Amino acid sequence: MSTLQGNAAEDKACQYLEEQGLTLLCRNYRTRRGELDIVMQDGNTIVCIEVKYRKQNRFGSAIEFVTAKKLNRIHAAFGFYLLDNSLNPASTPLRIDVIAIEGSKLQWLKNVG
Repeated sequence: MSTLQGNAAEDKACQYLEEQGLTLLCRNYRTRRGELDIVMQDGNTIVCIEVKYRKQNRFGSAIEFVTAKKLNRIHAAFGFYLLDNSLNPASTPLRIDVIAIEGSKLQWLKNVG
């Protein structure tokens, strides 16, 4: 997938989530432990959103590419994000969601890990 396609998928996910009432905090947060595609706020909950895009699913669906290894990297990067933003994970409600986009179909999976 090209950077252009990835950015377009993240734009689509961001727009959809904002329409659902979430507020954008950060996009493409990078650490030595990994990258967070989108970080948003849903009420008082800080939500890390992993965006997966597939033009077609003949090599597997978008959601199948969110593996346990990928979730571990997201957790590690999310921890750095929280520290960088002076948020205490013990007292801040947190959630990891996935936006899976296949062609024009968008699926929002909440609290995946």
